[in-house]
Amino acid sequence: MGRKSYATYDFPVGRFKISCDDEEICSIELAREEGKGTPSELSELAASQLCEYFSGRRRVFELPLRMEGTEFQKKVWTALREIPYGETCSYKDIAAKVGNPKAARAVGNANNKNPFIIVIPCHRVIG
Repeated sequence: MGRKSYATYDFPVGRFKISCDDEEICSIELAREEGKGTPSELSELAASQLCEYFSGRRRVFELPLRMEGTEFQKKVWTALREIPYGETCSYKDIAAKVGNPKAARAVGNANNKNPFIIVIPCHRVIG
């Protein structure tokens, strides 16, 4: 893991802060503070793919993500990435997919901690 940097970008749904190290994207979240940061090759790649997504030209993201969380959270986030564009599922569906069918509430908590807004499509999961 190398040095971390961030840059902010404006999208139709708001301003996002994209944080990266030298090899992976560490988070994509709503920007809560002022400042533009310093764009990097990776933040520019993520911003470009997000622009394509919002314009309807992209349905799947191809970005190197550094998923930092518990093993359960990582399983949930991986399962979320498999939800097809235009489809939704429930917390219960994801719980079953990660091998713990009674963990719907825990899936909801992991969904809420998703560090990659839009790219890991937590918005496709309904309670």
